[in-house]
Amino acid sequence: MNAPAHPQALAATANDTTISSALAQFASGLRCDDIPAAVVERAKLHVLDCIGIGFASTGFEFGQRTINALAGLAGDGPYPVLGTSLGLPLRDAMLANGTLIHGLDFDDTHSGAVVHASASAVPVMLGVGQRERASGREALAAYLVGVEASSRIGQAAKNGFHLRGFHPTGVVGAFGATLAAGRLSGMSPAQITHAQGIVLSMASGSLEFLEDGAWTKRMHPGWAASSAATACALARSGFAGPKRAYEGRFGLFNAYVGAQHPAEPAMSVAALGETWEMLNVAMKPYPACHFNHAFADAALELRRQHAFALEDIESITARIGAGQTQVVCEPEASKRRPKSAYEAQFSVHYTIATSLVRGCFTLSELEEEALADPRTLALTQKTRYEIDPDSAFPRYYSGEVVLRLKDGRELRHREPNNRGSDARPLTADEIVAKFHGNAGRVMSRSRAERVVEAVLALERASSLDALLASVRLN
Repeated sequence: MNAPAHPQALAATANDTTISSALAQFASGLRCDDIPAAVVERAKLHVLDCIGIGFASTGFEFGQRTINALAGLAGDGPYPVLGTSLGLPLRDAMLANGTLIHGLDFDDTHSGAVVHASASAVPVMLGVGQRERASGREALAAYLVGVEASSRIGQAAKNGFHLRGFHPTGVVGAFGATLAAGRLSGMSPAQITHAQGIVLSMASGSLEFLEDGAWTKRMHPGWAASSAATACALARSGFAGPKRAYEGRFGLFNAYVGAQHPAEPAMSVAALGETWEMLNVAMKPYPACHFNHAFADAALELRRQHAFALEDIESITARIGAGQTQVVCEPEASKRRPKSAYEAQFSVHYTIATSLVRGCFTLSELEEEALADPRTLALTQKTRYEIDPDSAFPRYYSGEVVLRLKDGRELRHREPNNRGSDARPLTADEIVAKFHGNAGRVMSRSRAERVVEAVLALERASSLDALLASVRLN
């Protein structure tokens, strides 16, 4: 006896247009002239942000180990690895660059989807764009295809990926990256449809890293980009993929989300080319999980507004949305004493404590000396969380910090919307300053300025040559 079809699969059979085919039509048919200027300008700033983070990551152990592993595995190639003199074959370069962009957890996030869409779209833009000799305008269009698709697919899951233990950046990013790569490669809508079905068998990303601070999350968008190149190559050669990659009985939503937390597959294609999700992608002012940003701002504001000594604090409460707790609040024992920078980035306890102690939260607050600061660890032990029923999650990442002092005072500050979101976007100057802060860890100011100039002029460039030359150290 055949297993019964899932309701979402039954609904899809009533319509000849699958989600895969609709996304493929968008990817291949989007005209550059139809992209609003404001969207192009914002896209360039996000590309610049990703490149700067990639540069900074080369100075960290995970970055060096990634580069060494892939260089040893793949050998030399023509595709540059950000912030190095190294070139790798296409798929390996995209894996490396996606890992470097996402590895510090400093890259952008679509709040509603909880997806780091740029981390897989930018490696595709650079790698496949170089191979296809794309113009800067075409490369930006492909990047936007990836961001728009990943953001919509992620939102359609209604936070169901996280609840099932999947990291949506890796899972969803594989599809957005495939659509971007398919466009850059000049594939037909039918080929791009097959490519999405093929990448369904490659889409991956487990949240198990949350249990012990492992490094695997860092590689998820790089793997998504690399998988996209493979899926597109197979589809171009005539390899057949499932046509209902999203709404099918064992498609993305039924297999990765399931009936317990129903998805809304139609959101994957809603208002494509009309509403631009690029403008809803949040930029990160802090190098930590986006769920923690409002708490860093709230802690810093309490520090600025009130006079108190650290030893005067009796308890700290983080008021947070229910859907965020398993990522940054649990298990509390490890969140209160993170063993690594990565564990610290996913600890609301550490975010609040180090912000109160040091008056800032930068990459320096993730170094060993900061992680071992006894003042910070004393405060993490005093920190607990409680559910905030008024949280704006998942649309925004609200956060409230409540300090109870030994003299009986209660101090509190609430951030209803995370800074860097579409409700409180960073300015172009702030994003460029963030880029220089990251790039300055590995290159001179003048060299970094060349990258800024190349990215901000991208839509007028006949090729990616100037940009690719600027991101590779001689």
